Amino acid sequence: MENATPSRTALGVARMRALHQFSPQAGLFRDPYAIAILGEAAPAAQELEQEDERRQRMRLFVASRARFAEDWLAAAVLRGVRQLVVLGAGLDTFSLRNPYRDLSVFEVDHPATQAWKRKCIADSGLAEPAATRFVPVDFERQSLSAELAAAGLQSTAPAFFIWLGVVPYLTKEAILKTLSWIAGVPGSEVVFDYSEPAANRDAAGQAALAFHAARVASVGEPWISFFVPAELAISMGELGFDEIEDIESGDIAARFSEAPKGMTNNSGGGHIIRARRTA
Repeated sequence: MENATPSRTALGVARMRALHQFSPQAGLFRDPYAIAILGEAAPAAQELEQEDERRQRMRLFVASRARFAEDWLAAAVLRGVRQLVVLGAGLDTFSLRNPYRDLSVFEVDHPATQAWKRKCIADSGLAEPAATRFVPVDFERQSLSAELAAAGLQSTAPAFFIWLGVVPYLTKEAILKTLSWIAGVPGSEVVFDYSEPAANRDAAGQAALAFHAARVASVGEPWISFFVPAELAISMGELGFDEIEDIESGDIAARFSEAPKGMTNNSGGGHIIRARRTA
């Protein structure tokens, strides 16, 4: 992503979430603002007819990771967590849909992407949520902890972190540095997604990786970091997380009845992971 322009892949993800609302699997993740926030860039229902299997799998993965994250957030709120940090928020609409009256939301994103998101909200005739604080941060160049502290995050109180569609675009150094800081927040919990390297995949998985990687690279936002699940689990444990749940994209159908049976094949190589520090 160029420093002065908003993320092209964030737009692509937002369009998938919006298109999902027209799909037979819409019950997997319902988002009443997904279409509105895009304005003229919103997809038409007819675009579902143009989906091939790879695009459908990616759309369902995008929808399911959001569903997982918000389900886990609901459980955290029941435990008393009152701070949510959305890292790399893009055009995510949770802050507009936030059902928790006393949950403070901190949206973190690249300055250009965040300015674009706020303009999309205004252009759609929507109001910025009063409980949300927008925090512009360049993950590779700025201190996440310092910027969040300045925005009012209480680092001594539990916080829930949603970090979707971001990790593959960052260096491993930046990823582990961020996770290390999150682990240092008492009662912290984080949900993020990642992708396995080509060497870990079968032929179908390698083809899927090549297809999607080429698409994001073509808009100047290449995937640069991949993780082997067992090695990532060890790293997470070393950082201090003692409760880790890692779900392969192929297990989505087993969790949600709305997902088609064909999703049981994990050739996509994507993972959704939840990690919590309880000690």
